[in-house]
Amino acid sequence: MALIVQKYGGTSVANPDRIANVANRVAKGWREGNKMVVVLSAMAGETDRLLALAKELADDPDPRELDVLLATGEQVTVSLFSMFLKSQGLSATSLLSHQARIYTDRAYGRARIIGIDTTRIREELKKGRIVTVAGFQGVDEVGDITTLGRGGSDTTAVAVAAALKAELCEIYTDVDGIYTTDPRIYPKARRLARISYDEMLEMASLGAKVLEIRAVGFAKRYRVPLRVRSSFSNHPGTLVCKEDAEMEAIPVSGVAYSRNEARVSITRVPDRPGIAARFFEPVARANIVVDLIIQNTSVDGFTDLTFTVPKGDLAKTLELVKATAREIGAERVLSDENIAKVSIVGVGMRNNAGVASRMFAALASQGINIMMISTSEIKISCVIEDKYTELAVRTLHDAFGLESPPPRRP
Repeated sequence: MALIVQKYGGTSVANPDRIANVANRVAKGWREGNKMVVVLSAMAGETDRLLALAKELADDPDPRELDVLLATGEQVTVSLFSMFLKSQGLSATSLLSHQARIYTDRAYGRARIIGIDTTRIREELKKGRIVTVAGFQGVDEVGDITTLGRGGSDTTAVAVAAALKAELCEIYTDVDGIYTTDPRIYPKARRLARISYDEMLEMASLGAKVLEIRAVGFAKRYRVPLRVRSSFSNHPGTLVCKEDAEMEAIPVSGVAYSRNEARVSITRVPDRPGIAARFFEPVARANIVVDLIIQNTSVDGFTDLTFTVPKGDLAKTLELVKATAREIGAERVLSDENIAKVSIVGVGMRNNAGVASRMFAALASQGINIMMISTSEIKISCVIEDKYTELAVRTLHDAFGLESPPPRRP
């Protein structure tokens, strides 16, 4: 008997028929003797519908009240799911975040899980019940509802699996695994049988939307076996796991991209200690994530500072940065939303020389100019003009031969 946590996304529970399909799949695992904990998202499109309703009444909805509203999407799904199971004669119960005791900080709209008290979940499992937990939501220290941001149900599932020490966490979605790149952009993309935690972390942070980055972080930290599968097939999908020698032999495992990028540039910034902190501290307090940062060499005591943020945070970022620029006497603040970030990822980069030059040469062969570059041990990212995104992805996928599976080691 295994303890299994499964998560089903919005497309998997988009209507009553699909909810019933998921319930039957879960019931099969339960009948086989497994303890089943199921985390569900809201029905496809429901969160957007609720958000649109809020904006009909308030241009800038209060964050606390918005979380109270958005959390109802998952409440509907888990209750319908459990109703169906009970109608089939199965023992089941649904739990909202306060009942499952999923505790978070108070960052409404993007809260982080700080702890889970599994007592109630374990009690229900001991009674032989299928336990269904509302994803995407938690409660803060005073009992207010919080939400975890887009993809938050992934994080709920992995965090619950870690807290319960589950044998397996399965993330069911509308795709049958992790691919070398987005198959909608390049049909030659290949499904991966396995990918390391570190590679998946980078892919998620760089724009791959199959898994939420915090979910992968939980899986790596607590060594949760994580499998990505489709709820519309029986394919085993992709296993996210600890790296091994076979993975390390491959220089590049995938190509990721993100069009959700905006660039901010501040010209003629006084070059003295503490100035960078003056810009980034208010941005951090606003919970805005800064990605790439470049500071030019100082000339005559002045420098230029450029960084990227998510497009949705650009307006707020500009408001904060312009205020600081006026205070310190910087020349001007510029922004550009017509950019994209393309990246190559692979744990094998640590042991293979020439990967960067190969990437730059491939982009140059297509006349694609690189605006910014960022590197880590296992990834290289380039900011380019948005119009070249798909061409860049296809070019890099071909340049590193990702269409064909690597030869197996003898």
